[in-house]
Amino acid sequence: MAKHNELGKEGEIQAINFLTKNGYKILEKNYRYLKAEVDIIAIKNQELIAVEVKTRSTDFFGNPQDFINQKKINLLISAMDHYVNEKDLDLEVRFDIIAIIKKQNSFEIEHLEDAFLFF
Repeated sequence: MAKHNELGKEGEIQAINFLTKNGYKILEKNYRYLKAEVDIIAIKNQELIAVEVKTRSTDFFGNPQDFINQKKINLLISAMDHYVNEKDLDLEVRFDIIAIIKKQNSFEIEHLEDAFLFF
């Protein structure tokens, strides 16, 4: 596996651990719909949360969340619309980003709730 793929998987594990410790229940990992993939689908306080995880080894080129573009946002929205309809859910949906920077043997984690409000 390429190093960046390994880092991405490591970041997703860190994100799941972070969410679980903060009271989120993980419903899905790597949910796919057409060309979209939602890294994590979780629930907390009767709110469905789609989480995009971005992991980088440095912030030299920008923060991890800066690498999410409008096309990716549209794909995530489409995938979550399908998920809600497929599961026949009646819940509010929120889109979060977990930005992770690996620093030597530790991880710096930033959780951005309602992240797409800022795009």
